[in-house]
Amino acid sequence: MTDSSLPPPARDSLTDDLLWRGLIQDSTGLDELRELLDSGKATTYYVGFDPTAPSLHVGNLMQVLMARRLQLAGHRPLLLVGGATGQIGDPKESAERTLNPPEVIAGWVERIREQLAPFVSYSGENAAQLVNNLDWTGEMSIVEFLRDVGKHFPVNKMLAREVVRARLETGISFTEFSYQLLQGNDFFELHRRHGCQLQFGGSDQWGNITAGVDYVRRRGAGPVQAFTTPLVTKADGTKFGKSEGGAVWLDPTMTSPYAFYQFWLNVDDREVDRYLRYFSFRSRDELEELAKATAERPAARLAQRALAEELTTLVHGAEETRQAVAASQALFGRGSLDELAPETLRAALTEAGMVTIPGELPDVAGLLRDSGLVTGLKEARRVIAEGGAYVNNDRVTEVDATVSKDDLLHGRYLVLRRGKRSFAGVELVE
Repeated sequence: MTDSSLPPPARDSLTDDLLWRGLIQDSTGLDELRELLDSGKATTYYVGFDPTAPSLHVGNLMQVLMARRLQLAGHRPLLLVGGATGQIGDPKESAERTLNPPEVIAGWVERIREQLAPFVSYSGENAAQLVNNLDWTGEMSIVEFLRDVGKHFPVNKMLAREVVRARLETGISFTEFSYQLLQGNDFFELHRRHGCQLQFGGSDQWGNITAGVDYVRRRGAGPVQAFTTPLVTKADGTKFGKSEGGAVWLDPTMTSPYAFYQFWLNVDDREVDRYLRYFSFRSRDELEELAKATAERPAARLAQRALAEELTTLVHGAEETRQAVAASQALFGRGSLDELAPETLRAALTEAGMVTIPGELPDVAGLLRDSGLVTGLKEARRVIAEGGAYVNNDRVTEVDATVSKDDLLHGRYLVLRRGKRSFAGVELVE
């Protein structure tokens, strides 16, 4: 690879490193996987992303970063965006998916292709390539699909898939039932067109993936191999990738870089070591040292800070990360609010809770009340008198203090703080 911004590969063999990190849950055979990954020869592999939304989210990061890891070790990635499979939808256990219009999916395909681009290198001998399964699936007639693809998929094996069994009583359409055939055909076409020998995905895809491996064999091609990564969950067993506001997206217009940074900064102590192994590109020695330092100084949240800074830089770049770190410090009085870009300041205040005030600004006591930092004017005046009220990090000591438009940051924002850790935002709207 020629991209100097990418870190060097791990010291251990790739397979050993993946096993230590807990990144291999199922495989078609560890010996065969070692042969593909550790022999010194470049293996072409693929991972797929269906356009079910206009952006990828943090739940997709495991696969995105796995693609990066394998390329760093010298292998060649095919990043597939499902322009065809995205129109069908992999079966869910709960109910039938809502089918989105083809033109909507086509737009999402392009957005996701752009999102994937920064994570891999498109130069060098193992240059990455973006592919779309609509290119080969869209050309097939229904008769060709049933004769050439469907013939090789035993229905009894398809029915054995857990999610299909779960839907048999409530009902599953032929459309969703056939998804496995489409994904299996993707592996065959990528093997035929690009020499692809390896597929990986989340553990919930194991049934689809092994069906594809078997289909390639039944078509007289291969051998090909596959593995899955574990599904990422929180310490309490709930779904990973959600915040109070919903999914944490990779698109900065859907989840701001500041909110993205805060998501990782607020990871539970019980989860952070596992997440670092999953998502960080630091070496084993570095991660073990970081875990030791975090255990010695848990209040400093060193592991969370390292995780948040590394992933925000990977997804949004160094400057957005610097702004997110600066905002985290400035909002609690440990940095200058004036240095924050208006987009970062607004994102931070939105996360904290921001009240919009039209026209004239009330006095500081009224601002504290309206922002929700206190319950009423009496409490607001007491907080001010006791020295616990701040406007733009400046302490307010007079109970009848006011602010002017000259105090507004970027001409429209105020940062209110009560004590050391409770803050809120105000936006003046003319």
